[in-house]
Parts: sequence; structure tokens; C-alpha cells
Amino acid sequence: MKIRFQLLLLAIFLPAAGHVFAQAKYTHSHNDYANNTPFYKAFYNGFNSIEADIFLVDGTLLVSHSDKYLEPERTLKGMYLDPILYALRRDTTRRLCLLIDVKDDHTKILPALIKALKPLTPLLMSKENPQGRLKILISGNRPVPANYKNYPSILWFDDDLIYPHTQAEWDRVGQVSLDFEKWSKWKGVGTIADADKQRLQKTVDSVHTNTGKPVRFWGAPDNIESWGTQIDFGADIIGTDRIEQLAGYLAKKSLRQTITTTIPNKLSK
Repeated sequence: MKIRFQLLLLAIFLPAAGHVFAQAKYTHSHNDYANNTPFYKAFYNGFNSIEADIFLVDGTLLVSHSDKYLEPERTLKGMYLDPILYALRRDTTRRLCLLIDVKDDHTKILPALIKALKPLTPLLMSKENPQGRLKILISGNRPVPANYKNYPSILWFDDDLIYPHTQAEWDRVGQVSLDFEKWSKWKGVGTIADADKQRLQKTVDSVHTNTGKPVRFWGAPDNIESWGTQIDFGADIIGTDRIEQLAGYLAKKSLRQTITTTIPNKLSK
């Protein structure tokens, strides 16, 4: 296990100087833990947003999409927190968003998460540390906006535009994530209908204008046609289960940003 870990680190860090990672604004590894090399594949391919779904079991945060598939060795600490700490210490140019999808009672999980994050405190983006290189973004089972104030500012929140917000509550929002199928039934084959594309673009423009937050559509088709379409209508964050394919597509299209980029809390004016 130790040898495998070291080999992965070599694969990540040694070739880094010779590569320019392609990104269309921001790239998100959806359900990252389900691929064959969690964290490392996304990080090596220049992704700046990585998703982990978590449960709390006997005081330990475990990574899984469902409580039916929980395995005691698949801990958030071992799969993500420790590798992120090591990686960001080694590469001081990198910035990262870890999207935590809370799969159970957030009133129990979030205190455990806050405790688990303590070793990463110097890296965490917060009100007190706005230049922090690691943003922790809470999605899934999360508190209502009125209760954001009950949690330390190291936690940012994903939003779905369901609840009204005060300005102070919007200040705790890291991004807006919306269900693609509510705007379009397009399956990624052929060209999206003009009416759907206009609807999607108006939604993105409205979020940008009214909140200044970046926008991600989850559940969108995961193929070349969809990636290009999302870029065209202005989605800020492109999510995928096909890490290497999206990285290759963006490189071919020369849609790149430097790997120091992170997903901001607000878009620059």
C-alpha cells in the first residue's frame, strides 16, 4: 500500500512541470471517489473541484454514495484530507475546492467534519483567511440559509435557488448548482434546442447578475457535445465522471486556465 501511494505521488508531481492543464473555467470531478484512482486522477489532470459523498459511522467519516456500500477503510481522511494536505504543501501554486455531499443528518456530520478539518486549517479558505487554497463546499443535506451563521466560515455552501437569502447568507454561498433536467431534456445527442439553450443561458446570466456566484449544472449529459454546449451557454463549472476525456477535450480546444485557479465565491466584475 505504501509503495502504491508513493508511485501515485510520483505520477502527480514529477511530470507537473512539463504539463499545462486544460480547463474550461472550472472542472469538477463528479462522484470522484467512484473512479479507479480517487483524488489523484482529478488532481493530476488539473481539476480544481473534487466531490466526495460522506456518512458518519461510529465517529468516522466514510466516503460512499450509498449507506449500502460503506467500507471502513474508505475514510474521508485517508482518501481526501491527507492526500490534499500533502499535495497542497508540495505544490504551493494549486488551489482546490472539495465539494462535500452530506448524505445523512448534517447536524451530526458537520461537527465531525469541522473537527476532521483542523489539520488543514492554514490552507482553508474562510472569512478570516480569504486567500486560503482549499475551499470546503457543503452540498446535499445541509442547513437552511438562516442557519449558516451557526457554522464556522471555513464551510461554504452550495445553493439551489430554493430558499431566499439575506446578503449575509449569500456571502456564505460558494456556488449555485442546478438540476440540468429542470431546464432541458436534451440527452447530449445532436444539437440542443435553441429554446433550451436560451433558457439555460438566461438562468446563468440571472444568477451572475443577481448573486455574482458561479453556476454548475448537475445531471447534464456527460459527453463532448454537452461539455461544449455548457461552455457556450456560460456554465462556470463543468462536471464529469470522465476525467481524462474532459481534460483531453479541453486541451484539444485550447480552452485552458492556469492550474492555480480555484472556484471563487463570487465572479469578478
